[in-house]
Amino acid sequence: MSSSLSGRTVLVTGATSGIGYETARRLAERGATVLLHGRTPEEAHAAADRLVATAGVDGARLRPLAADFVRLEEVGNLAHAVVREHPRLDVLVNNAAIAAPERHTLTADGNEISFQVNFLAHYLLTTMLEPALTSDPGGRVVNVSSALHRTGAIQWNDPQRVRRYSRLAAYAQSQLALTVFAADPRVTAVSVDPGVCETGLLPLYGHEGAPAAEGAQHVVRLCDPATEIVNGAYYDRSERVAPAPAATEDRTVKRLNKLADLLVGHIA
Repeated sequence: MSSSLSGRTVLVTGATSGIGYETARRLAERGATVLLHGRTPEEAHAAADRLVATAGVDGARLRPLAADFVRLEEVGNLAHAVVREHPRLDVLVNNAAIAAPERHTLTADGNEISFQVNFLAHYLLTTMLEPALTSDPGGRVVNVSSALHRTGAIQWNDPQRVRRYSRLAAYAQSQLALTVFAADPRVTAVSVDPGVCETGLLPLYGHEGAPAAEGAQHVVRLCDPATEIVNGAYYDRSERVAPAPAATEDRTVKRLNKLADLLVGHIA
């Protein structure tokens, strides 16, 4: 893999811990300018400071940015700020994610919280960043998904899971939606399951995981313009495999876009 990503600008969501933090570290070490997204300005700045102090990353390569994905308005503001300050964005890594809570929880926007944070916020961000996302070879979106997307189903008549809620089903639905979204023809995008890692999401998967840095490696590889990608491709760590059948159906992609546009429309 080419060692240099200098001259490239990458936005990583959820970059203050876990795989997002390790992805930001590796990208910055290889010379990329990293837009480091955190939930609050304090968290984003603290992560940037930590990278400078512990990984010896050049602080000039880091731009801390904040938006709480529980509020779509903040996602919209983030997108506007990025387009304004970085009119040329090479890569967007949609990594921020939460485990669905035990009890059914709606955001102020009226969406089931994991569906909004894990999918709708990224949908909104990606579509609003479209003008900045370069169409040059190598420009791309990398969605950090999960093998659990295979167990998911999008409840078209009740996407907010108001009638029947299970945290695993809600989380799986959010990951399936993110994976389906990679096949959207508007931008070149892929999805990757980085493997089970020691992150805040580990309890959903089991007791043991690989270090987050190991999962980040698979994400960083897909950010590299030297890695050729096909729109909608899905990777299990470094291997390209078929995603759940729904993720390759044009009809599902169109239907999901329609649903997402409806749910984020008041912002975009």
